[in-house]
Amino acid sequence: MPKDKKTKNTWKRLFFWLCGANALIFLFIAALLFWPVPETDTPEPEKEDSSRSSEFVVRTTKQNLNELVNAYIDKLLEESSHHYRVTLDDDVKLVGELPVFSSSVPVSVHLEPFVQENGDVILKQKSISVGQLQLPNKKIMEYLKKYLPMPEWVTVDPANEEIYVAVTDMQIKSNFRISVEHFDLEANNLSFKIDVPYESLGIELESGHTE
Repeated sequence: MPKDKKTKNTWKRLFFWLCGANALIFLFIAALLFWPVPETDTPEPEKEDSSRSSEFVVRTTKQNLNELVNAYIDKLLEESSHHYRVTLDDDVKLVGELPVFSSSVPVSVHLEPFVQENGDVILKQKSISVGQLQLPNKKIMEYLKKYLPMPEWVTVDPANEEIYVAVTDMQIKSNFRISVEHFDLEANNLSFKIDVPYESLGIELESGHTE
């Protein structure tokens, strides 16, 4: 076989090999982006505790609540390589980074809060973006669920493009129970109900006592 023809065949084989390798890499990346994340059902509200207690209403500002929320997030993420922050302004804004391919890209989500009858909050997604990537909102929510650590009482629901915040399921050392009464960010009107069981204070009521 002439040398020129042999060299030409070698380059031809290398060309097809590179095309095949690029195709495999493309399929792998597509699988990472669009492989579905298992859905998690939104938790059902628990029945109210019938034990005797007293209820108090605590009012605060979004500035104070913002500091508290981010202090909690910082504690939650101490052992994590992923980080995000929450800002309470006219809406709830979540800003962080998501791993995409071999790097990370910024993510920004605007959410609108809706207080539920049981005192929990649903954060409905208003707008969402991930760097310069054009991805479906549902897919970005799946990434949030997969990569950003959340408390056990917070559930990211990609199917409905919302985050369910089960405030009533928060575990507090004092056994106090918390629920949301008002969550109006535009009016800066935030209030919470705190239910204090008498037993947590060491108070025993006589069996004949009625409230």
